[in-house]
Amino acid sequence: MFTGIVEAVGVISTLDTNDSTGGTSMTVTIPEGSTLLEDCHEGDSIAVNGCCLTVTSFTPQTFKIGVAPETLRVTNLGTLAESSRVNLERAVRADTRMGGHFVQGHVDTTAEILSVTPDGNALTFRFQPKKPEMMKYIIYKGFIAIDGTSLTVTQVNDAENWWEIMLITYSQERVILAHKKPGDTVNIEVDMMAKYAEKSLSGILGGDGSTSIPLIEKIVERIVAQGLGGKAPGV
Repeated sequence: MFTGIVEAVGVISTLDTNDSTGGTSMTVTIPEGSTLLEDCHEGDSIAVNGCCLTVTSFTPQTFKIGVAPETLRVTNLGTLAESSRVNLERAVRADTRMGGHFVQGHVDTTAEILSVTPDGNALTFRFQPKKPEMMKYIIYKGFIAIDGTSLTVTQVNDAENWWEIMLITYSQERVILAHKKPGDTVNIEVDMMAKYAEKSLSGILGGDGSTSIPLIEKIVERIVAQGLGGKAPGV
């Protein structure tokens, strides 16, 4: 579990697409003076651009991670190269202050940056998701994690399939999004609470693909029965 508050911006120092296991591994170098690895252990989780990945080895200034094929398919990690900059965050501890929101590090989809527009000293970014169905989880003033950064949704247009966020000056200096441009892709994790709420309601309302909606049917039966002076069976 993460908060979406980026602790450091690292650099991909080594990228091996055919390592000793036959898979892909990356070595990330952290900034001089960063405390990101001061309590690190092998097997720890670190979010890299919002993707929860496992540390397989580390030094005081670097750590190595393996990247599974599914991660490469779903996220933008497959587009990284040596010298690419990445957002980094350690998994939260029980005594961590929750400055952002609950982020799992499980990327739902990628999104394309449609535009970047200055607004005073802030920047407004507009995004379009690769999976249009993810728009149902994105709401005005709701949470969203973009490359692992917890941000607030400022505009939503479901008809045109886009949403916007505003990046303040403080964040521009501390996350990689500020250096991206239209056409670039970002990793997206929607608020997991929205997905839990949807699943819970679908069980009540019959959201299994059928046309039956049990709760609404019972309400209608009760209203009809009361109107006829009777009582709906089984209600």
